[in-house]
Amino acid sequence: MKLSIIVPVYNTAPWLKRCMDSVLKPDCGPEVEIVAVNDGSTDDSRAILAEYEGRFPELVRVIDTPNGGLGHARNTGVEAARGDWLLFLDSDDWLSANAVQEMMTVLDTSAETDDIVVFDLKHVDGEGRELQYFRGTEREDPFRFADFPAFLFSPHNAVNKLWRRELFTGTGIRFPDRLWFEDLATMPRLYLHARGVIPVHSAWYCYYQRPGSIMLSASKAERNLEMLSVENLVLDHYRAEGAFERFRTELEYKFWYEAYLASVTRVNRIDARSPVQATLRDDYIRRFPDYRNNPYVRAASPKLHLLDREIRLGRWAIVRALISLNNKSKGR
Repeated sequence: MKLSIIVPVYNTAPWLKRCMDSVLKPDCGPEVEIVAVNDGSTDDSRAILAEYEGRFPELVRVIDTPNGGLGHARNTGVEAARGDWLLFLDSDDWLSANAVQEMMTVLDTSAETDDIVVFDLKHVDGEGRELQYFRGTEREDPFRFADFPAFLFSPHNAVNKLWRRELFTGTGIRFPDRLWFEDLATMPRLYLHARGVIPVHSAWYCYYQRPGSIMLSASKAERNLEMLSVENLVLDHYRAEGAFERFRTELEYKFWYEAYLASVTRVNRIDARSPVQATLRDDYIRRFPDYRNNPYVRAASPKLHLLDREIRLGRWAIVRALISLNNKSKGR
């Protein structure tokens, strides 16, 4: 079997049929399977999955697990998958028209030394209207991660990639359970072991931008401290593989953006007086005390340098003002 599409499902009944319909194509044939992992749903999601399993028994398998979170559900799907390649599809999102057929064409022509196919992704509203377009990578031709470590700076989504299953089974790398930022904790570790990456500039993945954001709910500020565990997972893995110094510059910049700038501003938007901001800042500077000499940091935009300075000085009210100005400039 060529491709296993892993669909973790938890209480997404309003969107689940749209998701499933986007991957169930009549001409998929025996080379595609859909592994739907019901992660302890308490709404009608399980009944919807049963309907699809009954209608398409040759294509759909449903696995039931107690609720363990997105990472646990994905890992369950990895263990159950029969395909040579994996695709992760969140159950409130969907694939574009003809995406599965086009994926199969790419996989049929991919080299045996390629382990990742990276493609584009678009954020859409409930009607499918495009809100924002993201390129999976700026590269046009196949590449090796060792030759293009700036691949770390591309969107670190698990869902806009096809993964050779051996990349998981051969390394033992899995998504962390019940940890925010599980993609960031996992993608950089997998990249290190990938032999080749194929870019495809088609937006096969439609990410549904639901109104509101769990990341910005008032009760979630402290969960941003889980970024510290993410950094530990990634950096410790690179050290264990003897690759930390080789990729230190890229890792330093990646976490300058994700753990220092993005996480601090996310907390600031929730509560500009939260001590979590200082904890995230201090932890990053402890890990990378000379980060301002990083060539990627030095080449960053003046806007990011201004934000960096205010965070470094702990002027949280000014950080809040800068965020507000930036949002207004973008019409948010």
